[in-house]
Amino acid sequence: MSLAVIGILSALAIVILYNTIKILKEYERGVIFLLGRFQVVKGPGLIILFPGIQKMTKVDLRVIVMDVPTQDVISRDNVSVKVNAVIYFRIVDPEKAVIRVADVFEATSQLSQTTLRSVLGQHELDDMLAEREKLNTDIQALLDQRTDNWGIKVANVEIKHVDLDESMIRAIAQQAEAERARRAKVINAEAEQQAATMLSAAAGILAKEELALQLRYLQTLKEISNERTNTIVFPMPIELFEPMMNLVKDKPHIDPT
Repeated sequence: MSLAVIGILSALAIVILYNTIKILKEYERGVIFLLGRFQVVKGPGLIILFPGIQKMTKVDLRVIVMDVPTQDVISRDNVSVKVNAVIYFRIVDPEKAVIRVADVFEATSQLSQTTLRSVLGQHELDDMLAEREKLNTDIQALLDQRTDNWGIKVANVEIKHVDLDESMIRAIAQQAEAERARRAKVINAEAEQQAATMLSAAAGILAKEELALQLRYLQTLKEISNERTNTIVFPMPIELFEPMMNLVKDKPHIDPT
């Protein structure tokens, strides 16, 4: 046997062994087809195939991170925003992922874009900015339901950015400033109402108790004396003015005509 024949046979044997013996990693599975028909899912480890009769499609079971391109979304209150997100998913059924969809990654990407626009379009701008966690959950649940037929499990969805134009940013800033001013006025009004209520209650107590009124009078004199002022205060009992007040009340009224 010539060296050329030996070389050809050796190359043929190497090709047959390469197509016959496959090694799959722990996170990989092989979808085996026998004469074009689905046979079984194998792996991980050593896989032996019959060349020309069996073919294998390798599937990765690890979590895949996919960026959703920026989407133009019109909110329910007619505000145009640009939103992008990231989704985390993995293949849980290799048979469905290979047989039921031609390109599982492209299909998942396109479905994510349409779902993102659909869900966010049902909410107002304030919801997009303040309730992002709830929106993430809603998008994840809807995607997981729609991709179940492809053997896909969507683990998480995160909205990354909600971008507004400059005019909308100024309008939101003005709205926030007006809201802060409104809250400040409400707080001041509530404080005035509480103070008036407490002062009214204190006045009622002082009116009923003469000793309490005198003690308050003496306390006020003490506070005035502690201040640096040239004013001299002479405390006088209010009883001294009672005869004069009674005299004014008892004086007869004279008609000038």
